[in-house]
Amino acid sequence: MATVAFLGLGVMGYPMAAHLKNKGGHDVTVYNRTGAKAERWVAEHGGRFAATPAEAARDKDFVFSCVGNDDDLRSVTIGPEGAFRSMKKGAVFIDNTTASAEVARELAAHADKAGFSFLDAPVSGGQAGAENGVLTVMVGGERAAFDRARPVIESFARMVGLMGPAGAGQLTKMINQIAIAGLVQGLAEGIHFGKKAGLDIEKVVDVISKGAAGSWQMENRHKTMNEGKYDFGFAVDWMRKDLGICLDEADRNGAKLPVTALIDQFYKDVQDMGGNRWDTSSLLARLER
Repeated sequence: MATVAFLGLGVMGYPMAAHLKNKGGHDVTVYNRTGAKAERWVAEHGGRFAATPAEAARDKDFVFSCVGNDDDLRSVTIGPEGAFRSMKKGAVFIDNTTASAEVARELAAHADKAGFSFLDAPVSGGQAGAENGVLTVMVGGERAAFDRARPVIESFARMVGLMGPAGAGQLTKMINQIAIAGLVQGLAEGIHFGKKAGLDIEKVVDVISKGAAGSWQMENRHKTMNEGKYDFGFAVDWMRKDLGICLDEADRNGAKLPVTALIDQFYKDVQDMGGNRWDTSSLLARLER
């Protein structure tokens, strides 16, 4: 059993922290910007809650975070009441936020100077993956810290991989989001085309999903897409945040992402339709408006 803190109890962090406590058997202290949610988590799962990230992180072996963006991450780490102000030497900070590689490298440098380790460890698998404890975790950082943290991370993960030095986890997550965006747009266009052609979409998908066109998105999203229901997972606002990170990084490294840039604008169209909180499969709604 390890002493663990978890910062950020959103739709992902809430169940991830619960797996650390219930499946991993760790001693867990939680922090959330809205304190009532932290109190509710403790009432459901036990453990303790803290008033600040620094208080939550004090004397812990491992500290996890899962917050909204780079600014939120800096706030809970190097902010006035951030966790980095109380991290003990030799501890490991594991960030599960989808953020920039730039902030990951920045925080890794801060941690190294202070005598503890930082791992950027964004996740894939969505809310369902978090609730079922089967996330994929892409990690950047030093091997020794990764080897120490991996058994703890596995409390909520099905796959955990070290991708390279600091920032490599975030870069891998960017590739994940680039690939997903293309898949969802292709699926949306396929369903739209099939409906216009008068085909039975369920029959079509039953056949093509067994061939080269098959994907997780097709298997898990085609039915709700066909029914015009977009309440099942990762929101458009968050996807646009992630694609913005991808496009910014591409500007820095010289990668060409023409399809990603186009789909990012398609998601902006969905936002303009009022679909900010619809899930990412709502690209079909844009085609059907």
